[in-house]
Amino acid sequence: MDNLQELIMHIPEMKQGEELISALSVLPEYHDNVRNENQAVRMMELSAIQRIYVPSEMSIEIYSKMYLALVRSLQKKSTNIAIKQRYENYKAIQQQSYNGILGGSDSFTIIGTSGIGKSSAISRAISVIAENRIIETKNLCTPIIPFLVVQCPFDSSVKGLLFEILRKVDETLGSNYYQFALKARATTDMLIGSVAQVALNHIGMLVVDEIQNVANSKNGKSLIGALTQLINNSGISICMVGTPESAVFFEQAMQLARRSVGLKYTTMNYDEYFQSFCKVLFKYQYTKQRTEITPVIIEWLYEHYSGIVSVVISLIYDAQEIAILTGKEVLNLETLNEAYQQRLSLLHGYIQPSVIQNKSTTRKKKTIADLNINQTNDSQKQENYSIAAIAEKAKTENIDVVALLKTVYKVVEVAI
Repeated sequence: MDNLQELIMHIPEMKQGEELISALSVLPEYHDNVRNENQAVRMMELSAIQRIYVPSEMSIEIYSKMYLALVRSLQKKSTNIAIKQRYENYKAIQQQSYNGILGGSDSFTIIGTSGIGKSSAISRAISVIAENRIIETKNLCTPIIPFLVVQCPFDSSVKGLLFEILRKVDETLGSNYYQFALKARATTDMLIGSVAQVALNHIGMLVVDEIQNVANSKNGKSLIGALTQLINNSGISICMVGTPESAVFFEQAMQLARRSVGLKYTTMNYDEYFQSFCKVLFKYQYTKQRTEITPVIIEWLYEHYSGIVSVVISLIYDAQEIAILTGKEVLNLETLNEAYQQRLSLLHGYIQPSVIQNKSTTRKKKTIADLNINQTNDSQKQENYSIAAIAEKAKTENIDVVALLKTVYKVVEVAI
């Protein structure tokens, strides 16, 4: 019990309310007179915008979840059963029969659309909880890394992930686990035993980012199985972070679905937080002429950011960079639109501003009921009717889809 209390004392008390919001926030120093500096100085100072972090409800939830998961993980390290588990892990390393008797602490997922700020929220939570420190106590001989963050290999290689965990531990502690495992030519079971032992001794919580890679790989279930073993053999909490496609993968099997319980997020709504977020960013102006943010500008930003927080930051950053370089020296709708057209052109396929969609001049799209394919010439057919629309017509009217496709596209049947 004394060991547990000593461990818990090495992490700061759990924050809440305004204290937590203040701790999570990153607001670089800004002085309005910087707008009087020369172009080079202002261009250098402009990068401060990209360091801004304004916590949201998601940030607070992630902080709370990670704090409590870390505490539960640390609680297991000083128990008698942890001592027995170390012996079981040693047997695994020696290629003997072994058991995972410690069990998992508080493993969960953080699932959300790419670009909404999951990684930034996790990074801020780790920074506030761990304060960039290693936990070292008098009673426990081994130092503990509060949070270890690794990337899921693109091919979901089990060995690749396990070796990466060892490499990251060595990088942080100056140990030599990675080289030892390489020289030993360890099997997967030996590696799981080794990593479980290292995790039990040195890791508070493991964060596996880009977990959606498991959904697109034949090794996906094997990797999740290895993580499950690691949880049971080390007692540490594991947080798996990914995009919505990973949730579909987890839900395919009961044993995976249990591990997918956690936090889910979609794109940001047009609410009070979004408006205050835009207002904070707009305070950081480096053009000679200062402008005040208006409801029209906030609406324009919402319509052009596609739910990706970093896009809002990029728009305001690029608009000011363009304004400074071209001598316009003002941040307004004109320079914002220039930034959108010139710098974000690759995202136009994903960003569909509602202001464009709602224009009364927009041509009404044909519905399935309006399709009359045989009365249209070939060029018009392919322009007006998508494959999806044709497939839907075939389904609703009980028509052979291949025959229907042949009336619009040139279809070649190949024997296999």
